[in-house]
Amino acid sequence: MATTYAETRISTAGAFGRAYSKSVHMSRTLLSEGSFRKLLHVSGIAVVLLLSAILVSLIVFSVPAIRQLGFSFLIGRVWNPVSGVFGALPFLVGTLVTSLLALLISIFFSLAIAIFLGEYFRSGIISTLIRGAVELLAGIPSVIYGFWGLAFFVPAVRVIEMKVGAAPYGVGILTASLILSIMIIPYSAGLAREVISLVPSDLKEAALSLGATRSEVIRKVILPYARSGILAGVLLSLGRALGETMAVTMVIGNANNLPKSIFAPGNTMASIIANEFTEATGKVYLASLVEIALVLFVVTAIINIAGRIIITRWSVEK
Repeated sequence: MATTYAETRISTAGAFGRAYSKSVHMSRTLLSEGSFRKLLHVSGIAVVLLLSAILVSLIVFSVPAIRQLGFSFLIGRVWNPVSGVFGALPFLVGTLVTSLLALLISIFFSLAIAIFLGEYFRSGIISTLIRGAVELLAGIPSVIYGFWGLAFFVPAVRVIEMKVGAAPYGVGILTASLILSIMIIPYSAGLAREVISLVPSDLKEAALSLGATRSEVIRKVILPYARSGILAGVLLSLGRALGETMAVTMVIGNANNLPKSIFAPGNTMASIIANEFTEATGKVYLASLVEIALVLFVVTAIINIAGRIIITRWSVEK
């Protein structure tokens, strides 16, 4: 039967309508993707501008101290606002020593937790309980850690100091490092657990089929494969330790001297700012505290950049 003119027109109109609807859908998809891409660009630029604004503000407000003290500010060992002598070396050393010591203490526990949850107990009630407990550690306010450190770690460290013949202060570098090590465990353990759980099953099954034991698979397959992610977690926890303020301030002893041992009281860059910023009266005094914040910003940035470079190289080698 021959197709009528009306049927042909209706068929043509339907095909045109479907093509138009498809083109509108594609244009909306492209528009949404383009808008999302622009939003990502704006967000990235905003983050860069925010970091630049923080850096510029710190530089501007620390100019009086930079002009008067110069490079001696970084190598000076004496901090005496009454005499107008400002040296930031004790706080720089205290920050690095407490953070690195806390990292050394926590890394073994973090890795053990990550392997336990990522390889042995991926699901189930045990995994849920331990994972919830670890995540809860990250949510506890630092002041609570500080009070707990005063009640628990200070007496314990004092006993250790008496046994080794050190001055029984209780508070000091070691106590602050112990508190910090507990505070940074959730960051490194959480990220390490994620990357360990993402190791392909084919690699593990191939190693087991060749006669490798479970421990050998973990040491020779899982850890090498996930090393870049594990290092990223360590880097994240180190950044957390460098900037911790309240808990460290409560247990480190707040001594403005260069620490001679891990049992000696000390101070960090964050704790000295928290202790003395509200009491700073002179222009140079206030600018010196801001310059300490600038040094802390630069140290954190350098450590993060160096860590990113190492992670990138390890990822390429893998």
